[in-house]
Amino acid sequence: MTYLIKEIFYTLQGEGSHAGRPAVFCRFSRCNLWTGREADRSRAICQFCDTDFVGTDGEGGGRFGTAEDLADAVEAAWPSTDGAHRFVVCTGGEPLLQLDEDAIAALHGRGFEVAVETNGTRPAPHGIDWLCVSPKIGSDLILTSGDELKLVYPQAGGDPAQFEGLDFQHFRLQPLDDAHREDYTRAAVEYCMKNPRWTLSLQTHKYLGIQ
Repeated sequence: MTYLIKEIFYTLQGEGSHAGRPAVFCRFSRCNLWTGREADRSRAICQFCDTDFVGTDGEGGGRFGTAEDLADAVEAAWPSTDGAHRFVVCTGGEPLLQLDEDAIAALHGRGFEVAVETNGTRPAPHGIDWLCVSPKIGSDLILTSGDELKLVYPQAGGDPAQFEGLDFQHFRLQPLDDAHREDYTRAAVEYCMKNPRWTLSLQTHKYLGIQ
């Protein structure tokens, strides 16, 4: 299998349960809810995506012909002085269009804990260490269990309560980042305070000015 990767880079995880943790981000190209091209945004299921996942031309990106080649590239992004606490976040786009058990095993073989951020519309291969599902209203959610459910808020037609029966350890509410972000942040804070099962997730990397 050839893995199409937009970019691979070292940073701090910006959001969710692992916010602040050093990580290699491996961003897979392609998504099943939007082409990634602005001309198609109005027809996309997910119309608020703010990530460039088109192509393979980003930092560290490319076409990797084997799982071992991909794992080598991820390993190369980790600081050479520290082989401990290795953590990789497989994201996208939609990583589960491509991520498979071979790639997970290759990453494990290099000492990485493997986290995945997915829209939850594709089955997950075995071996993932941390599964974060971010549902998009209007799509068919098939992953109904995992470590973390992270809901971008608000979404038209989406009430956080509709997800509370799912089997996740953590329920996060993350304000939608557009021109109304401040209003949405206040609304998310208010919702979490009234519904303490939910905790607030902020995109701290944007506040910090890092990837």
